[in-house]
Amino acid sequence: MDMRKLVGRNFARLRRDQGLTQEQVEERSGFSQQYLSGLERGRRNPTIITLYELARALGVSHVELVRPDTDA
Repeated sequence: MDMRKLVGRNFARLRRDQGLTQEQVEERSGFSQQYLSGLERGRRNPTIITLYELARALGVSHVELVRPDTDA
């Protein structure tokens, strides 16, 4: 299982489910839109602190970002 891709898929799904753009998450989190785009494409290797901050920006548990999905 590629954790970068899993986190990226989960992040993108959670963001879209809330109707948020990457730019809106950028404003909430402080992470650039370019970073968020790379994260969603599975090209970033976020630290646990980054996962925590992104989860806070989305208002979800950090566990949601690493939860295995059924689409893998």
